[in-house]
Amino acid sequence: MVSLKGDATLENISDYLLSVIDQLKDEAPLQPRWVEIPVRYGGENGPDLERVAHHTGLTPDEVIKRHSQGKYLVYFIGFSIGYPYFGGMDPSIATPRLDSPRIAVPKGAIGIARDQTGIYPLSSPGGWNLIGRTEMDIFNVDDPDSSAIRMGDHVKFIPVDG
Repeated sequence: MVSLKGDATLENISDYLLSVIDQLKDEAPLQPRWVEIPVRYGGENGPDLERVAHHTGLTPDEVIKRHSQGKYLVYFIGFSIGYPYFGGMDPSIATPRLDSPRIAVPKGAIGIARDQTGIYPLSSPGGWNLIGRTEMDIFNVDDPDSSAIRMGDHVKFIPVDG
């Protein structure tokens, strides 16, 4: 592989990027998987479920139903290490971020911000509306490639009791 040496000229950067693209052409693409995520909605697991219901004019049960009936695509993993952004959420439950982010959101919290939903893979600050929580460990810090969720995967949230 060509390494980026010397000045960051357009030619050097272009050569580097073309070499990386050539290497990627030889790799088999990852196949998307279907991943089911068990979720405990509401109560202490989803302290903002009532806020989302109020904002949308729906009942909490209807928010849960619409959230869990979605078939999501993992658009991107970022913001914080291992945080998946899911596309495909029912637009009727879209809700703005919190005015003031929390200092600590627990690992496994399921949140809504605008028209996306996501899962906090680790405890971290966050400003999303927390509607549920999963006990599933979605991110492997020691081996990110073996994490439960990868970009391009499809996800279904499954409501569970307790």
